Amino acid sequence: MTDSPQHLELELGPLAHGGHTVARTQEGRVVFVRHGAPGERVRVRLSEAQDEARFWRGDVVEVLSPVQGRRARHPWEPADSMLSWASGRAPVGGAELGHLELELQRRLKTEVLRELLGGIGGFGPEQLEALDPRVEALPGETDDGLGWRTRAHFAVDEHGRAAMHPHRSDELVPVQDFPLMTPALSALRIGEIDWSGATRLDLAGPSADAPTVVVTAAHPFDEDLVRRLREHALPALQVAHARAGGEGEIGLVLSADTSAGSPRREPLVLSGTGRTVERIGQRTWEVSAGGFWQVHRSAPQHLLGLVEQESGLSAGEDALDLYSGAGLLTAALAEAVGEAGSVLAVEGSPLTSTDAARRFGEDPQVEAVTGSVEDVLARRWPELVRIPQRRRRGGRPSRGRRGAASSVPSRRPDVVVLDPPRAGAGKVVVDAIAALEPRRIVSVSCDPATAARDLARFRHRGWQVRSLRGLDLYPNTHHLETVTVLERS
Repeated sequence: MTDSPQHLELELGPLAHGGHTVARTQEGRVVFVRHGAPGERVRVRLSEAQDEARFWRGDVVEVLSPVQGRRARHPWEPADSMLSWASGRAPVGGAELGHLELELQRRLKTEVLRELLGGIGGFGPEQLEALDPRVEALPGETDDGLGWRTRAHFAVDEHGRAAMHPHRSDELVPVQDFPLMTPALSALRIGEIDWSGATRLDLAGPSADAPTVVVTAAHPFDEDLVRRLREHALPALQVAHARAGGEGEIGLVLSADTSAGSPRREPLVLSGTGRTVERIGQRTWEVSAGGFWQVHRSAPQHLLGLVEQESGLSAGEDALDLYSGAGLLTAALAEAVGEAGSVLAVEGSPLTSTDAARRFGEDPQVEAVTGSVEDVLARRWPELVRIPQRRRRGGRPSRGRRGAASSVPSRRPDVVVLDPPRAGAGKVVVDAIAALEPRRIVSVSCDPATAARDLARFRHRGWQVRSLRGLDLYPNTHHLETVTVLERS
């Protein structure tokens, strides 16, 4: 087969952050190629190939020379590039490395992590050799890397079908299943339900509760939509749940799509409590249906154990939990410092911060605060933390409910734990933490590029990386988690 304006035959280079390999045409133009592996000879269908563009993009549609570690069959047909394009459509996102065996996925993710640390992070070869960062599987991971997602998100197409987007596309592809979801969520068979009137579906499969489905709609309080959800969608969900051996009442919540112009209103709870119950050992959390919780079924327990191990806190000490979410890691810190110590948990989302405040309302050593991290730290330690005026958000941070004896002293924290969003902590927050001079920082990050950037900033301010490990919290995707321990040099 010869090249056409739409197709190219290419030799694939290394995997880059974002899930694509890097290739070059004979003329030297860079092409970012998805669904391939380094070293393969492939045929690529170009999806973005403007003459004036700095680089092109494309998908593998034929493998001419496969590498060892390519799966004989992709575990999810809608994400299989070759099958999808043979049917005349683009593959959906969500399992972009599913064509590779897990061992190869993790080896490639490790290479990406090392490349980012050496580039953005500024680590030299000897430093990387000493750290020896590797991406490792979580305990109990399956051989195929399926069935791990306790949260999943779907769009709804014009025909009321659950759907997903292809990479960098506004198109919608209807899907019947999503094998990365836990069996409890897959059992709901949402692909067989008519969701007309909705724009988005969010599924939560908690560890100690029946699943909850959040339906987002442009007109959420339309009487016809509410009736159809109650009379048709809810019974279908409950029957599917029961047939799969599930117990308890399915949760169904209707929320407003503010991006579509709907005013912000409290969600309408059609079934259940509007919250899900998560349990790790003897610890329990109630998480709002739209609140944040770790996606991989094994991630909460594993991360909690790592923070317990790496924080090095003692009774009576003080800790900060920044970007604290519903308080997963807060629990480890609170137990370590005891009632004689203190934990300040800071979360920007009012919904999720309220979950944390409710969880720790009887713990006198915990104070849950809603607000931006930089503003809260600047107000708590004004003599140490200086925030550029242009970054101030205005208004005072609100406080969640706390124990009657709770009081976070103004003395500097001994340990800081931060788990920022994918955008990372950023310069202002790094500067604020550095000004407080804790003896140790434990950083949990879901994006290796922004993690490398933040680590470079900490190192510039006198911190040393004592350990760094990669965790494969997102099998069959390009994403990975890092846990880093920093101490002052």
